[in-house]
Amino acid sequence: AAVIRVPGGMIPCAIMEVGVVGLGAIGRQLCRALDEGIVGLHLAGATARDRQKAEPFLKSLGSPAPFLSLDELVRASDLVIEASTQAHLRDEIAPRTLAAGKDLVVLSCGGLIGRQDWIDLATANRCRIYVPSAAIAGLDGVKGAKVGVIDSVTMETRKPPRGLAGAPWIESQKIDLDAITRETLIFEGTATEACRAFPANVNVVAALSLAGIGPEKTRIRIFASPEQPLNRHRITVQGEFGRLTIEIENVPSENPRTGKLSYLSTIAFLRVSTPMAPIENR
Repeated sequence: AAVIRVPGGMIPCAIMEVGVVGLGAIGRQLCRALDEGIVGLHLAGATARDRQKAEPFLKSLGSPAPFLSLDELVRASDLVIEASTQAHLRDEIAPRTLAAGKDLVVLSCGGLIGRQDWIDLATANRCRIYVPSAAIAGLDGVKGAKVGVIDSVTMETRKPPRGLAGAPWIESQKIDLDAITRETLIFEGTATEACRAFPANVNVVAALSLAGIGPEKTRIRIFASPEQPLNRHRITVQGEFGRLTIEIENVPSENPRTGKLSYLSTIAFLRVSTPMAPIENR
């Protein structure tokens, strides 16, 4: 058991086993943070598509962690962190984790849109779905504004063209990202539409919509911006409370689609999170 020091004594607490699904830019950083030590948490293991790359990484940790199948990882974990893809979340991670009654942290949170069945499954099995704030900030203010009347939530996202490569919208519209030499609007629509068009790029707007007025009322404009190397987001919320504007400029991780704040905010979530609701933005 871990020990929490308090004035006048110590309180023992159980260790929570954490499993990580996906060992890309985010998953590896989460494993390193857990290996270095987060009070009350232990890295139970991880799984990924490429076992040959994953196993040497897991063995290189200070306390080597096992490579497990998804089912093995779910059984070994109290909390499962999804750091994979929307498709993997939809087809395997969420159904198996929630059916087993295990808490789930979702980073591909665009995959949560419209999934009332997962909320029902989590409720039935007394587990929770957590959504970290990821690459944006200010969700506490958005949730506060939601208690009253919100008139509109809009978001503008600007990314270097290479950060949008491979997205279904880019492929279907036959957009030549290499030909873009100045800032160009390439998409405008609802959060629901954006999460289908850019499943690996705009999970931030899904988190925003879950915290606020929902994915059909939350709107986003996406720009390819070759002038700057940063991922930039501007959120504007208007309502009876007044006006809230949030601007973030994120340094991309080794994966240009993902800002470093995505894994930093997840590590912060692991350090301070407490259960609150079936789906909880943290």
